Amino acid sequence: MLNAKDILAGDQRAGAQVIRLIEDHDPAAFELLKELYPHSGTAFIIGITGSPGVGKSTLIDALITEFRNLDKKVAVIAVDPSSPVSGGAILGDRLRMQRHAADEKVFIRSMASRGQKGGLSRATHDAVIVLDAMGYEMIIIETVGAGQAEFDIASLAHSTGIVSIPGAGDGIQAIKAGILETGDIFIVNKSERPGADACAGELEMMLGMRPPSSTGWAPRVLKTCAIDGTGVKDLAKVFLSHFDFMKKSGRLDVKKKETEHLYFQSLLTQLALEKIMQFIHRSPEFKQALNNIESRSMDPISAAQKVVNCLCGLDTQDYKDRR
Repeated sequence: MLNAKDILAGDQRAGAQVIRLIEDHDPAAFELLKELYPHSGTAFIIGITGSPGVGKSTLIDALITEFRNLDKKVAVIAVDPSSPVSGGAILGDRLRMQRHAADEKVFIRSMASRGQKGGLSRATHDAVIVLDAMGYEMIIIETVGAGQAEFDIASLAHSTGIVSIPGAGDGIQAIKAGILETGDIFIVNKSERPGADACAGELEMMLGMRPPSSTGWAPRVLKTCAIDGTGVKDLAKVFLSHFDFMKKSGRLDVKKKETEHLYFQSLLTQLALEKIMQFIHRSPEFKQALNNIESRSMDPISAAQKVVNCLCGLDTQDYKDRR
């Protein structure tokens, strides 16, 4: 039987089990989260994102080594695309970090994006609470690096690292997508390749044109080679330096409040939607609408409008007038 005491004691098996319950939307997990929440809020959350193939997982593997050399407890959440069949994670990036599997102060877990815009589901934030309560000082979240991922991770992480590689046009892509505004540290990985200096220079030039950050932090550009560890020690130091800067400037407290507000709103939206849909599915109007659609006596758009209007106490004309 899972209990908060085991999780607070840092039991990795208990932690893995509660994260699985979270992904399965098991009510028992949410009861545990209520107990764990007061014990969270101290971990440093790092977001690592970037296009597929830039070496994020290998870079995180090297970062784990550097943080462990500083005697930090490290947890990693690798957010993978969801299987369209099972809804589970399909890439399994943690396979690239297996050399830390025997380290009791390292916890690595793949989680599915569940089709969430940006690749971050609410379950990711829930898992962060669990890992934080377990005593992990550093929590690294790796995103799928597609679509809105760079923006979503920036809303959860205290420090966001955006990874690019030479010759892939990531610098130009970044300025087009507005990614420059979300990153705190820009990493040119695979720096042994030709063009690494030019890529770093391009990023620095574009960052120089970026309006000054309201936080006062000047974004850094670093070159790394995750395979042999070149530059990774410096990268770890810069992440810790950014965390220290946030604490001293008061920005960390502001960031935590912003994150909690977003988390509360996402919970409110999800729970309210679940209740509303349960109510709708039990209504005779819903069943009648399905029959009308099946018989093709009404189109789905009109049927959906009619159900909503009826349940909200509006007739069609009243609905139009209010619009």
